[in-house]
Amino acid sequence: MELRHIHAFIAVAEELHFGRAAERLRLAQPPLSQQIRQLEKELGVQLFNRTTRSVQLTDSGEAFLTHARLVFRELNEAELAAKAAGSGQYGRVRIGFAGASSRFLLPQLAQGVQQKFPNIELVLQGQLYANAAQEALIKGDIEVGFVRLPFTVPGLNYRPIEEETLMCVVPADHWLTQKESITVTDLAQEPFVSFPRGSGSTMRAITHRVCWEHGFVPNVVQDAPDSYTIQALVAAGQGISLTLSSTIHIQQPGVKYLKLEGNVPRFQSAVAWRADNDSAAVASVIQVAESILPTPKHPLSTADASYLDSEE
Repeated sequence: MELRHIHAFIAVAEELHFGRAAERLRLAQPPLSQQIRQLEKELGVQLFNRTTRSVQLTDSGEAFLTHARLVFRELNEAELAAKAAGSGQYGRVRIGFAGASSRFLLPQLAQGVQQKFPNIELVLQGQLYANAAQEALIKGDIEVGFVRLPFTVPGLNYRPIEEETLMCVVPADHWLTQKESITVTDLAQEPFVSFPRGSGSTMRAITHRVCWEHGFVPNVVQDAPDSYTIQALVAAGQGISLTLSSTIHIQQPGVKYLKLEGNVPRFQSAVAWRADNDSAAVASVIQVAESILPTPKHPLSTADASYLDSEE
């Protein structure tokens, strides 16, 4: 079935006159009549009742007209989509994020994309911790991920979006709350609540690495899948936990957030994407991130950047 035959059919169906339809299509009438006959032969039905005085659609013609119009409407939308996709205004972008640490930044990014590029569909995939998000990017399971610096892998581009300070979460009545300041060494004898091993959470790696650098291995007594559950367990007196300032908004009743003094690394949250991804839609999402998400004032130092991504 040729598109020109369908186009000819629509013209005749709307004009109900072969002469006017031919003029509209800038065709001679005999070729137009031939196209209609070819279409009817291919369909095996009669589309028009023709007399010397009138042209009327048959029941089959009425039914075919509805779908024929849809064909051309879809073709028009496909053409517009192809042109928009080439300019980065159309497409589908999957974004991976962890949850608590992306609570404020992800909505800003999503709203910004919706306002500037309403034809870009964002598919949001939660519970992808920073390391897991990087793995998903490399595999091509997502196009953009919320990650944490200085943890990086080759083949990805990064754009920092927020400074993060290392904090300690303790029960509200914990003895550490009586101190004017605390250091990592003060935590050596404390039970810890942390993310599970192999979860892809950078906080698990951070906890073990920071404690190891201060001369002890953390005594992790309980694992939990997310920051909300971890802080609830801390409030219940199950232990303490290390976290980052981006999760303080949880404000779990029954806990206090204490800043760690001394020699502790700095971190930054970032958006990441594959360096070889040439999608115009992905470039548009990153463009929005550049324009609306904050940029940390100070880059990570060499010491921070040397903080290896190793878990235990």
